[in-house]
Amino acid sequence: MDQVLLIPPLAASAALVYGAPGIPLSQPRSVIGGQFLSAVTGFVVLWAAGGSAWAAAVAGGLALGVMQLARTPHSPAAATAVIVVATKPDAALFLPLLVPATVVLVLIGIIAGRTRAGSRYPAYWW
Repeated sequence: MDQVLLIPPLAASAALVYGAPGIPLSQPRSVIGGQFLSAVTGFVVLWAAGGSAWAAAVAGGLALGVMQLARTPHSPAAATAVIVVATKPDAALFLPLLVPATVVLVLIGIIAGRTRAGSRYPAYWW
């Protein structure tokens, strides 16, 4: 079985969206944008430095910096960059799985946020 597992970073994203819907790390821009930018950062590091453990660590750190610059902070997404470098997936398969998965995660958060008393998700969009 040679499949890339997105479960760890997306599970952490879900924990933020559903467990702490008001914080900046949980907002749609950060969840979707942060995951996407981190994956792209991982692919750039993979292309430039290969798939070593050191490159994976660099990808995680760079992803955090890229997210800060883009104002899309989402700490679980750093793991996505690490996974990209460590597992070397095909970008043409990985990104089309990642983006819809984060969109679905956010949509479920919106539905849950509309039905839950006392909190509303998202707190803001942009």
